[in-house]
Amino acid sequence: MGVNTGPYKLVAVLHILCAIVGFGAVFLNGVYGAQAKARRGPEGLAVAEANWLVSKVAEYFIYGVLVSGVLLVLLSDGVIEFGDTWVWLSILLYVVAMGLSHGLLQPNVRRIVDAMREMVAGPAPSGGPPPQLAVMAQSGRVVGAVGAALNVLMILVLFLMVWRP
Repeated sequence: MGVNTGPYKLVAVLHILCAIVGFGAVFLNGVYGAQAKARRGPEGLAVAEANWLVSKVAEYFIYGVLVSGVLLVLLSDGVIEFGDTWVWLSILLYVVAMGLSHGLLQPNVRRIVDAMREMVAGPAPSGGPPPQLAVMAQSGRVVGAVGAALNVLMILVLFLMVWRP
């Protein structure tokens, strides 16, 4: 095949498109989180649920980044190889990012959304703050740290793709 063929270029376009849609959709999740927190109640829950849905759709495009990237290596006719530092390191960082996302980020976002749903659905507690606030605060700290780490990992992979060390 080679890097100057139609199939390679088509997969390259799909690779870039998946990256734009997938990573673009989740890169600013912290902004949505801040907006959900600022709007409390049903309005805040609506923002959080919309962000959760968009993130779940973006996840499929993020998977497409890996699939199309592997196809690019295979279609390159040896111009790009899995042994190239930028390729294997990008794959490693992608796997680390997916582990962080599935292992820490998503479970904690789910806890926050569930706690928000409980608060909206239930009566306000009579004595003291609702227990869901503590869950949301603790999970929010994890989400903030992991979200920032994921953004840094994505930027590192982007540098690897451009500079190809």
